[in-house]
Amino acid sequence: MSNLTHKKVLLGITGGIAAYKSIEVIRLLTKAGAQVQVVLTEGAKAFVTEMTLQAVSGNPVRTTILDPSAESGMGHIELAKWADLILIAPASADFMARYAQGMANDLLTTLCLATDAPVLMAPAMNQAMWRHPATQDNAKILTNRGVLSVGPADGAQACGDIGPGRMSEPADIFQAIEEHFLGTQIQQDFSGQHWVITAGPTMEAIDPVRYISNHSSGKMGYSLAKAAQKRGAHVTLISGPVQLPPPAGINLVAVKSADDMLAACQNAMNKQADVFIGAAAVADFKMKVENTQKMKKQSDSDELQLTLVKNPDIIATLASTQSAKCMVGFAAETQNVIEYAQGKLQRKGLDMIIANDVSRQDIGFNQDQNQVTVITKQQTWAPDKASKADLAALLVQHIYEYTQSS
Repeated sequence: MSNLTHKKVLLGITGGIAAYKSIEVIRLLTKAGAQVQVVLTEGAKAFVTEMTLQAVSGNPVRTTILDPSAESGMGHIELAKWADLILIAPASADFMARYAQGMANDLLTTLCLATDAPVLMAPAMNQAMWRHPATQDNAKILTNRGVLSVGPADGAQACGDIGPGRMSEPADIFQAIEEHFLGTQIQQDFSGQHWVITAGPTMEAIDPVRYISNHSSGKMGYSLAKAAQKRGAHVTLISGPVQLPPPAGINLVAVKSADDMLAACQNAMNKQADVFIGAAAVADFKMKVENTQKMKKQSDSDELQLTLVKNPDIIATLASTQSAKCMVGFAAETQNVIEYAQGKLQRKGLDMIIANDVSRQDIGFNQDQNQVTVITKQQTWAPDKASKADLAALLVQHIYEYTQSS
């Protein structure tokens, strides 16, 4: 039996070409046993029809708060109470702005203000609209209020632009909903805790068009963030540049350089953190002086010399200045994996270090599976090879048990 059986999902569709994807979202939800009711905004009527949505969902479609047949019993309040989850897909820039300001000028915004159910948004808009500071501020406001989100994805858009702003695919939205309801069934024993987790590579500029980086995909760090969030933790995920969608319900802070990542970590840790996990693959070096113009090839030389200096040691810096219950580092090595990891554990003043062999082609960078060795001053533990999602669940449990025993 699906964990969506008998779940009540209220789907709000706002104006945008991505509205056609919502039909497939409804199909996936109803196939999994969920009940779906649809609210269509005035703008959305230009893209999908009430008849189509009613046929797919099996329920009448609501479009206005002033519906005499429904309002005889305060129908909009009853609808707000009915939902186990409100999904907004697509969520337009206009909807996000109105919702962030607490407006209730149509049925959908009224329902969002009147409900106690969680709200999950799937933003969809032009890439310039998504990047606009006003939209980003609205997204942050809603995230801070507990509104969940999935996407937006990056890629070609209907207008011809390329960039972030595409609505996540129906399968990804469906997965986010499944994970949400699965999380509500998992013991919320991390409730009240703040976990700060870094992920992905850092990008150190050489000049405006070139940079120093590495092959980290961010998958392990993102999996750890999701695993901790499912157990009830408030998670701040500080991520270098990756090709992964923002995890629903997690405070994502996007950075580029090691200096940016350190500043973001210090800001997050200053708000009190119970656990810090440094899963990011931070570049060891950066340019001593970043070139402000593109470096040109010299016709009289086949060589180029770059002067590099060490980046700040983020984990060591935080371990010496912060007071988290557990400071966890990662050691991505290609040889002498355990020996080098044990050295880092001592040298950086960590409580725990997670070592993995990134020379292997079947695990580590850019792979969906991983195999690690977890090292503390007291013991060494090597779980079996597993998907990064499954491994993350084991690791956060191990870290939690360490915090309870220390």
